[in-house]
Amino acid sequence: MTKKPLRILLSNDDGIHAPGLKILEQIAQTLSDDIWIVAPANEQSGAGHSLTINRPLRARKLSDRRFSVDGTPTDCVLMALEEIIEWDKPDLILSGVNNGANVGDDVTYSGTVAAAMEGTTFGIPSIALSQENRINHPIKWQTALDHAPAIIKKLLEIGWPKDVFININFPDVVSKSVEGAEVVPQGIRPPYKSIIKSVDPRGSNYYWIGPIPETIDLTKKNDLTTLAQKKISITPLHLDLTHTRTLSALEKGFS
Repeated sequence: MTKKPLRILLSNDDGIHAPGLKILEQIAQTLSDDIWIVAPANEQSGAGHSLTINRPLRARKLSDRRFSVDGTPTDCVLMALEEIIEWDKPDLILSGVNNGANVGDDVTYSGTVAAAMEGTTFGIPSIALSQENRINHPIKWQTALDHAPAIIKKLLEIGWPKDVFININFPDVVSKSVEGAEVVPQGIRPPYKSIIKSVDPRGSNYYWIGPIPETIDLTKKNDLTTLAQKKISITPLHLDLTHTRTLSALEKGFS
């Protein structure tokens, strides 16, 4: 009996026309030829795991098995699974490849991670992929393209629980300079958020969220330090946000 090929759903937060999505499609083509793409019509970076609930959504068919949705990455995965390909759910969801790393507490803001999270709520194995880069430097997409297929195949071979999704980040180095891959926990950045204030030509204030500093604690083993060591980080993330030790302590206090 011939084994049915993987049905793979692709999404992202950089938008349907993003170069990282083209890279992701090439990665997926090493795994299967049954590929569907449902991605935001416009960039949704920083959207997190948000749903559009105050207006209707519109999906546009761009070509066979390729759609854009005028909403968030979460909207896209939901639309894909409940409306666009609802008759035969995908076996795997890949999100990315994001322009920039999604590590540490950044994962809570990331639309790339959110698309994988939404797939996980449906019990579908889901993986978020991101390519680290520096501002005003060429993005090394080839690094993700060269290394992702083998990592994804290995992950599928090993498997992981249904309430877990995988977050992969590729370092900002050319492919041949990658120093390997490590399975590591999520890190925590030092406080970095800042507001940059300026004034527009009409005299009104406007604000930018400040850039992320590169300073990290290299003595800890996590996704942040792994990238700094020119390695690929592989991090399993859990849908259950409960902190069990505090839960136990609070239960005792309220008993």
